[in-house]
Amino acid sequence: MGNEYINDKGKVLDKLKKDLKENAVSLPDEYKNANPQVLKILTHLTGKLNIKNADDRKEVKLNKAIYLSQEFKELWGRIKHKTTYRVDFNAKELIDECAKEMRDNLIVGKTKFIYRRDLTGITRGGVVSNEVREAVHVYGARDYVLPDIVSYLQNETNLTRRAIVDILIKSNRLEDFKNNPQKFIDETIQIIRRTMRRFIVDGIKYHKIGDDYYWAQELFEDKELYGYLSKNMIEAKKSVYTHIVYDSDVESQFAEAFERSDDVKVYAKLPTWFKIDTPLGSYNPDWAVLIERNGEEKLYFVVESKGSLFTDALRPIEKAKIDCGREHFKALDADVNFMVANDFDALTDSIS
Repeated sequence: MGNEYINDKGKVLDKLKKDLKENAVSLPDEYKNANPQVLKILTHLTGKLNIKNADDRKEVKLNKAIYLSQEFKELWGRIKHKTTYRVDFNAKELIDECAKEMRDNLIVGKTKFIYRRDLTGITRGGVVSNEVREAVHVYGARDYVLPDIVSYLQNETNLTRRAIVDILIKSNRLEDFKNNPQKFIDETIQIIRRTMRRFIVDGIKYHKIGDDYYWAQELFEDKELYGYLSKNMIEAKKSVYTHIVYDSDVESQFAEAFERSDDVKVYAKLPTWFKIDTPLGSYNPDWAVLIERNGEEKLYFVVESKGSLFTDALRPIEKAKIDCGREHFKALDADVNFMVANDFDALTDSIS
């Protein structure tokens, strides 16, 4: 985001918490009328500002013993290559599926407004609210000018006008558009985007570009990395850096487990510059790990660490990016296992 309130993975950054604390959050003009409500929700979702002690700030150094080791070179050599992708899907099937989703799942009632009456009283303690009454009124008039729904949907979904028109006609839901135009447009956008994401991921094919296109191992030397000793970093002996700077408790637990396990030979928290292209934006996996089983067989993993293994708990875009990441590593054909795990035990269970 332009204000640097969230990172590429949708995680809240401290800048948003700081601006909320100082009442300095900048919202787009279209949300100005709802400022108090939006700020209240943001404050609830982001939690407290994690104040860091500047004296704890530490530069993370390269662990040359691991960085120059043959095992890390082998691990990096298997995951470093870049890919390109193409998406193939049947346009008619996409239109039919969007129309079906609208027909089955679009919920748009008539425009309503809520009349709320608050009875107050004055006591020695100040003004108090005694009773709140609400009444919902349906606005049934249709004396307003309908917006250009086709142009609006085209701008928001990048589908052709012809495809938009076909979807709307086949959905048999245009009568609802007259009842509540804005609600209809908003819900339709979400349905089309959700359906498109599914078609894109199902139809995506990744291809290795070539041996000359890859993330160079030397990039680890060029990028400065900092963390806070008591807040978001732990010492590491098997990683390419002397410390792991983590983003969550789940990542911290993974790093600690990697360090404890005799089977883990080397690992790295993949840097932010290690980005896989997807139609939904870049994707940055969490870990690269080399595990040795029974002292002989070497297994290479790229791991996405999540608090939950249930795909329903992931945001749709996040899940789609993970699916794209899986196809990327499959295209490398380098005997690398890509998996989502909520803890180290889930990773080791996949080996046995």
